Formats: sequence, C-alpha cells, structure tokens
Amino acid sequence: MMVFRRWTPPLKSSPGRAAALSIALAAVCWPAQAQTSNAVQAADPATPATASAPLVLPPTGSVDALERPADIARAREIWQRANERVAEFPRGHIDLLRWESKNPGEAAPAPTGTQPAPLDLAQALRLSLRQRPELFTHADMNALEAGAVQVAYARHVRDVQRAWVDAVSARQSARQMSELWEATRTGSELGRRMVVAGNWSQAKLMREQLTEASAWQMNVNAQGEALSALERLAQLLGLWEANAVAQLGERLPASLPAVPTRPTPGAGLTDATLEAAVLRADPLLALQRVEAQRELGAVSADRRQVWTAAAEAALSAMPDPTTTATPPHIGNLSLLRDHPLARATRAEAGLLRAAGERRSMARQAWAQLQLRHASAQHAQAVVAQLQAALEQETLLRYNGMLQSSWELLASARERMQSLDTAVQARRDYWRAQADWQALLAGAEYAGPDTSSTAGASAAQAPAGH
Repeated sequence: MMVFRRWTPPLKSSPGRAAALSIALAAVCWPAQAQTSNAVQAADPATPATASAPLVLPPTGSVDALERPADIARAREIWQRANERVAEFPRGHIDLLRWESKNPGEAAPAPTGTQPAPLDLAQALRLSLRQRPELFTHADMNALEAGAVQVAYARHVRDVQRAWVDAVSARQSARQMSELWEATRTGSELGRRMVVAGNWSQAKLMREQLTEASAWQMNVNAQGEALSALERLAQLLGLWEANAVAQLGERLPASLPAVPTRPTPGAGLTDATLEAAVLRADPLLALQRVEAQRELGAVSADRRQVWTAAAEAALSAMPDPTTTATPPHIGNLSLLRDHPLARATRAEAGLLRAAGERRSMARQAWAQLQLRHASAQHAQAVVAQLQAALEQETLLRYNGMLQSSWELLASARERMQSLDTAVQARRDYWRAQADWQALLAGAEYAGPDTSSTAGASAAQAPAGH
C-alpha cells in the first residue's frame, strides 16, 4: 500500500533568520537558567543532599555474667552498702535510679527561639495541593472532566488525612514505647544490683533482661513506624530535602484531636438519608444515571420485556453452575442484533451495579465509623482509666511496703501499653472519619483497615515480676 505524505518546502536559512532564532531561544531558556525549578533541583542527582539527622537507637542491654561475692563477709558488705544507699531516698530503689540517671551538676538548656506553629490538617492539605495541578478544575472543563477531578481530589484529601493521622499517632506511640523501655531498664538495673548484693539468682535477672530486650524491640519498631509514617506524609506534601522532612516532624502536633462524644454522619444527615447523600456525592454516578436513562428511553418497555424473558429462559436452561463452566446462552438473533436494546441493557446493568456498590459503601463506612468510635471511647474511658487506677493502687501498696519495686514497674508498663492501645484506637477512628468524608465527597470506599490497636503493644513484653 502506498503512503502519501504532505510535501513541505525546506526552510531557507539566512544570517538574519539564524540571529532571530537565537534571540528567541535565549528569551525562552533564560528564565529557566536564571531560576532553577525546585522540581528540577529535586530530580537532579548533582543537587547536594542535606545531611539527615543521625538515627539514634536505644542502647541494648548486657547479658554478661556478673561478678558474685567471693564469701559471706563480702556479700554482707555489698548488701549493707546498697541498702544504706537506697535508704537515702523516700521510695527506695526507683528514686535512686532516677536520681542516678540525671546529672545533678548541669541544668537542661532552655529552648531558644520561637517554636514553629503545629502543622494542622488544613495546612497540610494546602501544601500538598501545590504539587498537584491536575486536581485543579478549569473553566473550560465539561461535566465528565470536572467529575473526574472531583473524585480524584476527594481521594487525595483522604490520603493526606490518613497520612497526617498516621504520622501524629506514630510519633506519640514511639514516645510511649520509649518510656516503656525506660521502665524495663529500671527493673533490669535493679535486678543486676540485687544479684551483686547476693539477694537474687542469675535466673531472676535473666527474666528482667528478657523483659528489657522485648521492650527494646518494641521501642525500635515504634521508631521505625514513626519514620515511615513521616516519610509518607512528606511525599504527599512534596518535601524532598532531609532537613525539611525533619522540620515537618517537629511541626506535627503532640497528639491527635480528642474523639467526639458521639459520631455524626454530617450536617443534616441521618441514618435514613446516608445512602442518598452518598449517591448524590458521586458526580460520575450522576452522569451514568443520565446516560442510562437516555439509552432506556430509546427502547420500548415491551422490547426490554422480551429481553428479560429470554435472559430468564437462558438462566433456567443452563446446567448446574457449581458443576460446569458453561455460561447461559441466548439464541434469539433478533434480540442480539438490536443494538439500541443491547446498549440499554448494558447501561441499566452497569448503573444497578454502581448504585448497589455506592449504597453498600455507605453502610460499611458508617458502620466502621461507629465501631471505631466505640473502640476509641472504650480504650480511653475504660481500659486506660482502669490501668491508671491500678497503677495508683500499686503505688500506694508499694509505699506501704506491701508490694515490691518490680510490681510497681510492671504496673507502669501495663499502663503505658494501655495508653498506646488508646492512641491506636483514636488513630483508627480518625482514619475511619477520613474514609467517611471522602465517600461523602465522591470518592470510593476502599474497605475497612485491620484494626491496629494491637500495633506497637501487640508484642506484649514479658510480665517480669
């Protein structure tokens, strides 16, 4: 087959034309050379990277065998000196270790300068949209294009909300796991001194060291989750420099907002109007509904009834679908060659599936929001409060010499794990809230996440003593 190409006369070059082209190219390229784009800098391997903050890991415990007293006289001397040291403090061993962990000769330096304002969710969304020009609507868009942008925008808002919630909760959880590890270090150090004084066996000390090792691992895992969550948020915000990401972490709030007293679907919405609100929110579904109505209007009701009867007959005649892979069959060629009828049938079936999915999403998302709210309220008002009361009771019994230092430390560890459970439950609620808001804005519901209330606290440390 011969291909005909349009003939274009060659351009004639001249000194004047070459000079004009050079001036035009210089005018186009000069702004890019004078001011390099931030995106170009980020993508350029030659751009020097700012040094990220070194990763600080907690020191690991020691499992070296301790030197035991050689004789009874030496053991009594060590035991007497240790008890005299402990007696200087009102609460014994724990106060002693806390005092030794500080440097009494130096005070902590006061922070200099003003601290940046916390980065709230609204500010994070504005920062992220600067890097997403495709999420801006334009005056010349048709209804389909504007609807697609609206759905993509709702998805992006949901992603930023969830990333912000994850980053804040992960940092808070990391702080609590660090405190839990410090408590286990105290118990391990007390056990080491008990062995040196001859009051403990190596087996008891090893159990305390196993408790410390488990808490150390939980602490490191929590730090890793906090770093990953911060990096995911930084990616959505368009931050690429290491120091900018570190500053982002410092600007995050210390904790998530409190869970409201009761979950609400939204202004003017009730349980009876949830599905209707979700259907109205999807702009693409509205266009699909108009298209289906147009296709159905082009076919008579009698003709559609003929198709329905033929489909029911094919379904009745098909073999058992559990024993054979033979699909239903329609042999009426007049129906199959009726293109308006085929378009109307496909449009009606597609609209029914889409509407059913949206209604199901509405029920699931609202149910998950209520479940996550109840879980967060329970973790905060019941579990955490009980653990706090139990720790207080243990402290009173400890001051009355009815319980040991290790029982007090174990109670403190349990309380911190309960607090971490409450943080994870609050995080799950705000993630469910983001999913619900995105559904009301036109996005789809991705499905419930697996509850992570057993996140950092799932691997429970050994109870110790």
